Amino acid sequence: MENVNEIARIIALTMGAAWAAGINLYAAIATLGILGITGNMTLPPDLQVLANPLVIGAACLMFAVEFVADKMPGVDTGWDTIHTFIRIPAGALLAAGAVGELNPAVSLAAALLGGTLAAGTHSIKAGSRLLINTSPEPFTNWTASIMEDFMVIAGIWTAVNHPLVFLVLLALSILLMIWLMPKIWQGIKLLAVKVKRLFTPRQATPPLA
Repeated sequence: MENVNEIARIIALTMGAAWAAGINLYAAIATLGILGITGNMTLPPDLQVLANPLVIGAACLMFAVEFVADKMPGVDTGWDTIHTFIRIPAGALLAAGAVGELNPAVSLAAALLGGTLAAGTHSIKAGSRLLINTSPEPFTNWTASIMEDFMVIAGIWTAVNHPLVFLVLLALSILLMIWLMPKIWQGIKLLAVKVKRLFTPRQATPPLA
């Protein structure tokens, strides 16, 4: 039973770090670092650097920047676009580091799964926020952003303290992502068509003979 709990703990931390990185990388790093430095969790050897005060400080600073940028419609889409090249590889690295000192094959598998999961959560976040930004009022955007921040912090905490619960919730969230992905993509295509029509000059009606 103890081995099962340990395996569940490793998997939950591995996938939890990757899942959170795809939504808000800086909140994920700051949460892991603070939990580690306060003794509320034992970070794997490869992730112990996250408990360094400099790393925590930098993560908190960038989290504050993202907290502001993420509440501004349009700016958040640009921010998400840039972070496509940051969140996904970071999710893979966090997942690989979370498995601890196991053989290289396990680390590589964790990196592949973690990178894929981070890509999924990042895509859902960026795509849904792009559609939300079509709303003229800012409150929907603010609500979505605050919920994302809360989900990351609560998700990491749950993965550390209740790994089996987190794994069940993660499985449900993956099913939800699979269901949402084509719908969000369809919405983005319709939005692109509307934008194209908006900037395409209308042809003048030829005069009647």
